[in-house]
Amino acid sequence: MFPLFLFNQYISILLFVFSLSHFHPQHKKGKAKLGQLDLEGALIARDRVGIQDFVLLDAHNSETAFLDNLKKRFSEDLIYTYIGTLLISINPYKMLDIYTKKQMDFYMGVNFFELPPHIYAVADNAYHTMLMEANNHFILISGESGAGKTEASKKILQYYAVSCPSTTLLDTVRDCMLMSNPVLEAFGNAKTMKNDNSSRFGKYMDIQFDSQVLSPFTIDHAVYARDALAKAIYSRTFTWLVNKINESLENKDSSRKTVIGLLDIYGFEVFSVNSFEQFCINFCNEKLQQLFIQLTMKAEQEEYEAEGIGWEPVQFFNNKIICDLVEEQHRGIISVLDEECLRPGDATDLTFLEKLEQRMGNHPHFVTHKLADKKTRKTLERGDFRLLHYAGEVTYCIVGFIDKNNDLLYKNIKEVMCLSKIPIIHECFPATEADSRRRPETVATQFKNSLLRLTEILTAKEAWYVRCLKSNENKQPGKFDEVLVRHQVKYLGLMEHLMVRRAGFAYRRRYDVFLQRYKALCPVTWPHWRGVPSDGVETLVQHLGYQPDEYKMGRTKIFIRYARTLFATEDAFEICKHELATRIQAKYKGYRAKGEFRKQKEAATKIETCWRGVQARKERERRAWAVKVIKKFIKGYMTRHEAITTDNTEYLAFVQQSYLNRLKDNLPKTVLDKTTWLTPPPVVKETSAILRQLHTRMLVRKYVRGTTSQKKAQLQQKVVTSAIFKGKKESYPQSIPVPFVDTRINEQDINMRVLQTIRHERIKYSIPVVKYDRNGFKPRQRQLILTQAAVYLAEEAKIKQRVDYVSLKGVSVSNLGDSIMILHVTCGDPKQKGDLVLQCDHLFEVLTKLAMLANKQNNIKVVQGSIKFEIHVGKESCVDFSTGQEHMVYKGKNGNLMVVSPRIKFR
Repeated sequence: MFPLFLFNQYISILLFVFSLSHFHPQHKKGKAKLGQLDLEGALIARDRVGIQDFVLLDAHNSETAFLDNLKKRFSEDLIYTYIGTLLISINPYKMLDIYTKKQMDFYMGVNFFELPPHIYAVADNAYHTMLMEANNHFILISGESGAGKTEASKKILQYYAVSCPSTTLLDTVRDCMLMSNPVLEAFGNAKTMKNDNSSRFGKYMDIQFDSQVLSPFTIDHAVYARDALAKAIYSRTFTWLVNKINESLENKDSSRKTVIGLLDIYGFEVFSVNSFEQFCINFCNEKLQQLFIQLTMKAEQEEYEAEGIGWEPVQFFNNKIICDLVEEQHRGIISVLDEECLRPGDATDLTFLEKLEQRMGNHPHFVTHKLADKKTRKTLERGDFRLLHYAGEVTYCIVGFIDKNNDLLYKNIKEVMCLSKIPIIHECFPATEADSRRRPETVATQFKNSLLRLTEILTAKEAWYVRCLKSNENKQPGKFDEVLVRHQVKYLGLMEHLMVRRAGFAYRRRYDVFLQRYKALCPVTWPHWRGVPSDGVETLVQHLGYQPDEYKMGRTKIFIRYARTLFATEDAFEICKHELATRIQAKYKGYRAKGEFRKQKEAATKIETCWRGVQARKERERRAWAVKVIKKFIKGYMTRHEAITTDNTEYLAFVQQSYLNRLKDNLPKTVLDKTTWLTPPPVVKETSAILRQLHTRMLVRKYVRGTTSQKKAQLQQKVVTSAIFKGKKESYPQSIPVPFVDTRINEQDINMRVLQTIRHERIKYSIPVVKYDRNGFKPRQRQLILTQAAVYLAEEAKIKQRVDYVSLKGVSVSNLGDSIMILHVTCGDPKQKGDLVLQCDHLFEVLTKLAMLANKQNNIKVVQGSIKFEIHVGKESCVDFSTGQEHMVYKGKNGNLMVVSPRIKFR
């Protein structure tokens, strides 16, 4: 953002005139409409999204109906609406997918009202009208600051750029054109109260003094001179930049002189404090509004005259009185301001205000604190004056008007700038005597003259209009502020423009276009009208019952006065389309059906004849075949036990097939099913054995694939158990159906101190056991814990013994049904504890887990009789096993541990 003081003198306009002599877009006929609504849409669509041309609005005098129609379309993201050829654009403050290359192609070379409203339609029709009429055009884009005017101009430029055929020269021009916008905006845009990126383009005009540098300055003069020099340098830099861009875009083809001007003007501004800048900006908008009214009335009247239709005058507010108040020679505000700036003596802002009160005291659009009534005086400061613009009242603060209107760049500063050869300055004025006597122009006069030149340029061209509206002040997507939009509609004169368009006739179309669309509504004009289009239209509207006051016949167009007349015609056309489609469809279907019926009847007769012959021949062949088969079957049955011959081959094949068919319905369902398999006849005995083997393998594979990971783990453990104990220990068969579990003691049931001691090892399995002391064999309740690396024997919070798997020599059990196991430990130290004698209810589960963890499957021994174990190094003891009536474990008289196990009876 640039500081505001840099723009105090930059009150002019951007006039971008772009030559379109190179553009030759291809006309595209019969395009698909992408599902969008036509101008004359169905009644239901009009209710939902409103009217896309305000000229067709029934209540065209109602501002409320006008706003309701805008709001309907805005709520459906339809931001464009027509008033005839004038385009209204509401800023949606969000990205819409309506500016793609596909959309550009869609609007190229299409009739203006054939497609929904769009800024591309304005750009395209301005171009084609220029080509057909060989004259100049301009597109005037206006609206409040922040309403989207600059964006609208960008869309038009992008459309024209994309429309160019692809050549090296045109690609270069197109790139320069598109890239110039960011450069111009970087130098000439600024942030305002209502817009973060407001166009502030301007041209600096300097005045030569004979004193706008060696002369002594007061402090105030020096400050003015400094600021003026900074502004002059910036202005000329910007002027140089614009000139360079214009040179790069200059039309080199002297044979093509028609142009389209694109005017993106800063919008009407009303701030909390309005100064000289806002006065100039609003005056510019006032002048353009006056031009807009004049050109609109002129274009409308010319069309009526060209078509031979009587023109009916329209009452509307003419803002010429406001323009005269500002710019009238010797009497307007600008003249009074210039007199104060150029007269000798001490002119101040207050003396300027006093002169305004003297000159404008009785003007209905001018008021000050002194001239106002008591009620109005409360809203005005003593240094303010208020103008009643076409867009509403604006109060201006006169502070700074004199200073900002003066050119502060003194002549000797200009001379220094020329002598120093500052490269960005291209206009140096020599200090001649004639220049010293010349009366300098003020900023306001420069601005007024610039506006005059602009209006002369625009008046010489055909006008197209884009009116940009802000939907809300907060730049919020989807929000429609009715009060704000109503204010913009009012001061942009949209209602007046609509009244001008509706003063006579709401709808006008060329005869050929109107007849082509609605000819189906009259039997005389449908399907083809052989005469001239105007006669066909006359016949059509007479058939539709148009009253004389509802339409007029021009030279090339039909004019329809009321929108309801057109809508009634359109709704009748919607109904007629369905009726015509149904009638055509019925006729076509009947024609097709009759032809198909004749063809089908002839074909059926031929097929029936052929089919009967085929069936008769098949029946004869089938009977002959049956006789042969029966004969062979009888012979085969009689010789079925003999060697294979030609007589019994087919019979034996039948036996084989019959067996296989019966077998497929009676296959065993499980591997253990040994009785279901059918007894085969001798001829398929070998085959039956192979099939049975294959089927058994299939059942096994199916069983294996259906086994879960948990069940698989169980089976793997059971396999290890079987390898160790099967046929060796009496109690093994009883353990087979009992599933193993992951652990018999949960971790929360193990003392915390024990868990902390073995926290570096992962607990795999734990179970309660009875441990018999090595001396005396007294039973002790313990917890047996298996980890990844060792066996732990714990008593509550204390670990009694740890046995590394490496130190575990083996495990011994008896062959009886007891649950005693002895863990043999390598004892290298006399102080080290010896082997462990344990009793466990889940003996097979514990030993299987231990064998798999310690990889000791081959170290588990099943022993008959007694088992020796080491109490400690050099001292042994023994466990004697025997059978008896009941289970007992005690210390025998011989000092050994006696284990009595009842004998297990097998079924």
